[in-house]
Amino acid sequence: MANLKDLRVRITSVKSTRKITSAMKMVAASKLRRAQSAAEAARPYAERMDRMVGSLAANLPQGVQGPALLSGNGNDLVHLVVLITSDRGLCGGFNSSAVRNAKQFVNEKLATGKEVRILCVGRKGRDQLKREYGQFIIDTYEGLGRKGMRYSEAIEVAGRITTLFEEGKFDVATLIYNRFKSAISQVPTRHQMIPFESGDAPEETGDPAMKAMYEMEPSDEEILAKLLPRNLATQVFRALLESFASEQGARMTAMDNATRNAGDMLNALTLRYNRTRQANITKELIEIISGAEAL
Repeated sequence: MANLKDLRVRITSVKSTRKITSAMKMVAASKLRRAQSAAEAARPYAERMDRMVGSLAANLPQGVQGPALLSGNGNDLVHLVVLITSDRGLCGGFNSSAVRNAKQFVNEKLATGKEVRILCVGRKGRDQLKREYGQFIIDTYEGLGRKGMRYSEAIEVAGRITTLFEEGKFDVATLIYNRFKSAISQVPTRHQMIPFESGDAPEETGDPAMKAMYEMEPSDEEILAKLLPRNLATQVFRALLESFASEQGARMTAMDNATRNAGDMLNALTLRYNRTRQANITKELIEIISGAEAL
């Protein structure tokens, strides 16, 4: 049985832990409000951009493939996985769910004889993958979003992806991240970026005959050549915002649970401490009474 000193030390330690987790919960909640607003504000633009590229691609003349970012290079042998996770832990299963999704995707491709390369955005993804899939990791981006997620950071990541594609390092690029749904729910998501594949943006409703007809100038091919790199950066930026909001929601939930657990443990330790102290007092009284009776 632990003595009173050990119990006092444990109670003090649990109180300190509860203060830390409570503070981290409040910080994550503060960041979550801004991150959620940014993620929700980016969705309409990204969806419309995705839909516009899809519409232009559908209107290309028959036999015209368009830019390489749209149609690919005709091969499906080497797959690039762009995995977005966080640089820090203490956010529940946020990183594990994205990594688990990436592992499943990688195993599926390897089972069919494909080659895989992995570009990690976030240190935790690299740390969890390097033991089994370290030979496939080509680079890691760390520190993104440290002062708020910026579009310039998405341009940097998208530029690296485009450069690798132009150098023939891969044939198909797939983005894997956690899409923000709520503070307690994040959805592991895959999105093929190269060759272009229209995402899950909602289709326009209404009578097709009433939809406007557009005449593009310059040609659709020239517009796509300019629009596709921007769309790639936009989709990466959207994924970064979604992932950052998901991280803050997961961390807030995890720290709330940790604070509650620390409170429950503190109550149990306090009760145990009081019972132990009472038992010691009773034992001392019995010894005093027994000594007095012996006299």
